[in-house]
Amino acid sequence: MRTAVIERNTKETQIKIELNLDGGAVQVSTGVGFFDHMLTAFGVHGGFGLKINVTGDLEVDTHHTVEDTGIALGMAFKQALGDMGGINRYGSFYIPMDESLALCALDISNRPFLVFKANFNEERCGDYETCCTEEFFRAFAVNSGITLHINVLYGLNSHHEIEAIFKAFAHALKIAAAENNGGILSTKGVL
Repeated sequence: MRTAVIERNTKETQIKIELNLDGGAVQVSTGVGFFDHMLTAFGVHGGFGLKINVTGDLEVDTHHTVEDTGIALGMAFKQALGDMGGINRYGSFYIPMDESLALCALDISNRPFLVFKANFNEERCGDYETCCTEEFFRAFAVNSGITLHINVLYGLNSHHEIEAIFKAFAHALKIAAAENNGGILSTKGVL
């Protein structure tokens, strides 16, 4: 089974994530409404079974909750993917969201890297600080070992831009993590 359970507890956040790459229920509770919406969309559009429960120091701001969730979710994907063999490895997807268009391209390579190109007009979406979006994806990329490129080609509404990013990421990751019954897709024979 391509599953993982991650528990990560710090002085700032307490996180439990259950992940099934091959499907299941999606239940998300982080205390940040917009972030819950984005992670739910990620689970649904990726076809992942995903249970996320986070308690964070929201009296400070949303940064620790969002970044630490990215750390733990990245760890869960790395664990669920095992040796990263027998998968497509690469995935890319465009998502239009009204006036916005986002692209995500990624490589499950065991070489973490993030290129993030997005500028948000609004400082917040509800209680979610839009600047935390890049922090989430950096934390995910580093802790999962994924090379991740995200680009909002255009848009005006930050809600639409961020939602397009999360959905494009979900679809690209679903493609890359799909099983292909092959070995490790690398001329080196290892990732």
